[in-house]
Amino acid sequence: MLRSVLFLVVTLAASPALAAATDWQELAPGVRARLIASGPVENGRMLAGLELDMPSSTNTYWRIPGETGIPTILDFSGSAGVANAEIRWPFPLIEETQGYRDFVYRGPTVIPIELALDSAQAGLDVAANLGICEEMCVPVTARFALPLDTEADPAQSIRLRQALALAPIDWREETNAVGAITPAPSGDGIQLHDLAPGIDPAQLIADAGDANLLFGAPQKSPEAAIWTLPLLGGPGNSNLVGRAIVLTFLTSSGAYTANATVGPAAN
Repeated sequence: MLRSVLFLVVTLAASPALAAATDWQELAPGVRARLIASGPVENGRMLAGLELDMPSSTNTYWRIPGETGIPTILDFSGSAGVANAEIRWPFPLIEETQGYRDFVYRGPTVIPIELALDSAQAGLDVAANLGICEEMCVPVTARFALPLDTEADPAQSIRLRQALALAPIDWREETNAVGAITPAPSGDGIQLHDLAPGIDPAQLIADAGDANLLFGAPQKSPEAAIWTLPLLGGPGNSNLVGRAIVLTFLTSSGAYTANATVGPAAN
């Protein structure tokens, strides 16, 4: 009898940690999602992510959806033992359809989340709100819970690191990403002066931190080295001076982000 009890204890102690993924949840016909994680914590930090399995004909949206979409929002407030969760958004596709500009993800997508843990018994709880669009957009809500005491999962770690490589990093070049941002003379947008070499204006997104302030595609101005971003509705220049702008853009070496402030109108 004693040997049986000892065998049971050893078996339980040797049982593997939980798998580093939740079950798939169906969000819409042909679209499913799950949470994944990289495995054991390193220096109190680990990677997790929302994995979306979508056909290429279906899309969801970036944190800023554009003119017609639904923003993707991930809420971590139900988590335990998580000191900080930072979403590292991969650079989106910029699509112009029927005169509308949207920022989307198509096909299989992983949105990585960098976690700082303050407990060995941490658990990630994510409430997701997003749009799933094919011919029509459907708002979707889902909730996922994943214990973070997981075994190492090389496959998930590779997926997460590949997605993380697509996320913009801070611009740290000697030359500023933009020389100055000023209100457009027309009163309905901003102007970017002296973009750094290598920045593709067609792959640039300006974010004013306000859902009511959406900028259109950069347009080359007659003046040299100036690009105008029209404001698609909302207040005019008087409300833009002094406003912080986050620029997210592509270069030949990858995606970057830079912060700037709208200065006074150019003389």
